[in-house]
This record gives sequence, C-alpha cells and structure tokens, in this order.
Amino acid sequence: METKQAQRIQTSILNGVEKKVLVSLAGRQPRWMTSDILTGIGFLGAVLIAAGYILSKQDINWLWLSSFGLIVNWYGDSLDGTLARVRNCQRPLYGYYVDHTVDCINEGMMFIGAGLSGLVRLDLTLIAYILYLFMTINVSINAHLKGEFKLTYAKLGPTEFRLLMILANTLLIVFPAIRAVSVPVTLAGTTVCLSALDLLALVIIAALAVIYLTTILSDARHYAAIDPPKDGK
Repeated sequence: METKQAQRIQTSILNGVEKKVLVSLAGRQPRWMTSDILTGIGFLGAVLIAAGYILSKQDINWLWLSSFGLIVNWYGDSLDGTLARVRNCQRPLYGYYVDHTVDCINEGMMFIGAGLSGLVRLDLTLIAYILYLFMTINVSINAHLKGEFKLTYAKLGPTEFRLLMILANTLLIVFPAIRAVSVPVTLAGTTVCLSALDLLALVIIAALAVIYLTTILSDARHYAAIDPPKDGK
C-alpha cells in the first residue's frame, strides 16, 4: 500500500539546534538499535517521570528522577523517527500508528503521575491531558486532510515543554517556599487552596484552550474556503 507522508511543520525555538543534535546522535547509533527500541526507551522515560512524581509525595528529591525521565523520554521519542529517516528505512503506516499511540500513553502517565504527586491537583492535570488529546486529534486530522503534521504552537514544541518541566521540578526541589505557596480561591461558595503548580496548571490550561480554539477556527475557515457549500445547499 503506497502512502504519502505528511509534511512535518516544526518551528519551535530549539528546532534548528535539536535537529542537528538528533541527526548526529542517529549517525552514532549501533546497528542493533532500531526505532522500535527507541520508542520503548521513550516509554521507559515516561514511566520514570510518573514514578518520580508519585514518589515525590514522600520525598521531594524524587523529582530528580522525573527530570531524568524527561531526558530519557526526549532521547527515545525524538530519536526514533530521526533514526528511520537517517537510515532511509521509514515505515509510514506502522511508524505513525505506533509512535502516536505510544505518545498518548506516555502523556497519560506523565499527567496522571503529576496529579498523584500532591504538588498539583489531579483534576487540573486531567483537564490539561484532555486538551492535549484534543490537539493531538486535530493534528492527526490535518495530517490526513492537509498533508501537514504540525508539531509546534507559539514557537513551543515537546522539547521546550520538557525543559520547562525540568525547570519547574528543579525550582520545587531547591526552593521550599514555592512548595509552601497556598492561594485560597472561592468558587460557588466552596474555598480551595491552590498551590504554585495549581496556578501554573491553570495558566497552561488557559493557554492550551486558546491555542486549540484559535487553531480549529483557523482550520475550519481553511476547509470552508476549499470546500464551499454546494448550490441549493
């Protein structure tokens, strides 16, 4: 079955440097290393991220494990496709299916793990995960209809978000005062106290919601222009 690969649109801040690093790493991989193994390494990184967050409820220093997991996840998740392209052994159907299926599982573990850490509310992390899935579905639809696979929004991609998570982990470990932040908020007669990460999660949720809404409105206008109403409809 012949298939045409969607054009990858990557405009993140670190894209230029990251691409050179990944191509260099791909060229240094042993022959036994495969894209499937790298996808598995990315999955292992997600497990470490989730474990570190959950264990941080007992000792905040477990966040170092989460940060290490973010690096492992970047290595496997970013390098699996690069290795296939460098070796010219792409499998567009299988690779697309496996890569993005595992990505959704990985992100689910990360978001849920963070929500079980006690550092951020689980309901907020689940809302953020739902929005992530909405955007993932939209990307997949556009990959099919437009032949475009958009990897970044507002100059930020997965790598930039991983670095921001590592920075947040480091700040939480080094500065106990950040963990002590508690802001009371009253909604519908109920008062809840929000942590520093809760507030950050709300900002991220708002940003994801705005990006998602503006993206689908823009996409809808694009498709309406190329597929106008038929006469009499």
